[in-house]
Amino acid sequence: MTGYAMVRGEHDGWAIRISVKSVNHRFLDIKLRMPDSLEPYELRLRQAVKNRIHRGHIDIHVNVEPGETAPVHVNRELLQAYLRAADELRQQTGAKAELDLVSLLRLPGVIGGLAPALPDSDEEQEALGKVLESLLAEAVSKMDEMRRTEGRHLTEELRARLVRISEQTEKVRGLVETLRPAFARRLESRLKDLLNGAQVDSGRLAQEAALLAERSDISEELDRLRSHLQQFTKLLDGAGELGKKLDFLLQEMHREANTMLSKTPGVESEALAITGLSLEIKSEIEKLREQVQNIE
Repeated sequence: MTGYAMVRGEHDGWAIRISVKSVNHRFLDIKLRMPDSLEPYELRLRQAVKNRIHRGHIDIHVNVEPGETAPVHVNRELLQAYLRAADELRQQTGAKAELDLVSLLRLPGVIGGLAPALPDSDEEQEALGKVLESLLAEAVSKMDEMRRTEGRHLTEELRARLVRISEQTEKVRGLVETLRPAFARRLESRLKDLLNGAQVDSGRLAQEAALLAERSDISEELDRLRSHLQQFTKLLDGAGELGKKLDFLLQEMHREANTMLSKTPGVESEALAITGLSLEIKSEIEKLREQVQNIE
């Protein structure tokens, strides 16, 4: 599910800003961007996220800026080298452009202290790590609240689709009971055409109709589909990681819908009605599968 949060904090004269954004993804994919000097904390921060989030594409940005007391100094030797190089070019080219102070300060490396250095002592490194983890945990918690709000809306939509599938399934169950006499009528009509209108043995007709109905029986598929719907609802009522379990159930439901379609042959109105309902069930299941990709 999607979510976004940003938090700010300070440590040792530095202003730290951490933003976290999540979008839908079948697996957990973490993208972490931070200053090079803080790379030793990368694995630690990644693990902190993995402990909280198990699915989704997560973008994390760690930005550090000088605070009011952050150390800033001018690299005067480098600045003098820039000035000498500029003076040589001016003499060679005859250019008369002058460098202003702001332009000089913007040259790479002139201003030092704009990025934090890794602390020297283990204690200081651990203190910075705890600050980063704390800010990240706060950002993830805020993002999770947004994700939970979206999750509640998504759950309502999933339940509505489950109700529609259940209603369509029961309609199919009612139509199944009418298939045997429909098969008998179909067989009788075909046999009369083949026999040029001669009388058809009613006993044999009933037997053949029963065999055809047995081959086309979808009662087991309907029972399994009903069971899957009940399990799906039970999972939604629970907690924990649901995405993979729901996805597996939907694969099974999809298989039952396909079997129902393949086992309902003929052009009788009852069979056509079952085919239409089975297609609707399959469509709803496919929409559920798309939405379940957003659930952990």
